[in-house]
Amino acid sequence: MSADAVHLFLNPTAGRGRAGRRQARICELLQRDEFALNVHRSRAVGDLEQRVFDCVSAGGRRIVVAGGDGSVHEAVNGILRASSEAALGVIPSGTGNDFAKAAGIPLDWQHATTLLAERIATGAHPRGIDVGRMNGRFFANGAGVGLDATVTRIARSYRVPIGDVVYLLAIFRAMIGGIATPNLRISHGDSLREGPITLANVANGDWIGGMFNIAPDAKNDDGEFDLLVVAPVSRPRVLQLLPKLMAGTHMDEKEVTHARIQGVLIEADDDVDCHLDGEMQPLQRRFEISLLPGALRLL
Repeated sequence: MSADAVHLFLNPTAGRGRAGRRQARICELLQRDEFALNVHRSRAVGDLEQRVFDCVSAGGRRIVVAGGDGSVHEAVNGILRASSEAALGVIPSGTGNDFAKAAGIPLDWQHATTLLAERIATGAHPRGIDVGRMNGRFFANGAGVGLDATVTRIARSYRVPIGDVVYLLAIFRAMIGGIATPNLRISHGDSLREGPITLANVANGDWIGGMFNIAPDAKNDDGEFDLLVVAPVSRPRVLQLLPKLMAGTHMDEKEVTHARIQGVLIEADDDVDCHLDGEMQPLQRRFEISLLPGALRLL
């Protein structure tokens, strides 16, 4: 496999099929005389990760993903599982594109593709992006335990093409039976907190779900996570907090605590929902989360 080639990975279903429909135009914008372009289309969940893993293990060094946060999540795991120094380029074509926002990538996919092609052609040096690891899986944007993971699970059950609004619907549905508050033990450094918690979110980037500015000061290249813990809240209080969460003005609310961390251990009495980059993980009780500074090379 030529190390000079650029490998484009597409999830045709990302963004309700937008990535697949954009393939021809993306290839047109990316194609340059300076490098060969190889296209790989994923077929199922996990397929893109395996294809990226195989590609970089065989010597591929420039990986481009056209898709959403789920595609980025798979690509990052494929690259880092292979212990590869391959660089990743992202063309945002999903619903939320939270990683693209955090990384300063234009959300206009054609503009993003044009800039990426120029950077590759001119040999621009990749920049380092922090990555997290939880129980052996890597994440680029964030990890969540509790309500935000439950909302993600519910949102994934909808198949209607309504974009980010699906997360608002999922929140309302999650509230029907009351807000779950699992008993958690959260420890980092010399700090220990134990008791009922609505959610614990470890943010590498500032956005989740496309529309929630959960950690407005988070930067994915500063060598730290932003840990947000929310105490038990009533359903009416959730409705009060939602606009603040969307605007990023919730940080001083009495239920919210915040810390800058490089790692955290979260333990639950019972199995709880959790997600990485908006991708649901198996129900678990122990979440060991660590930071890998600059582990991802971003084109």
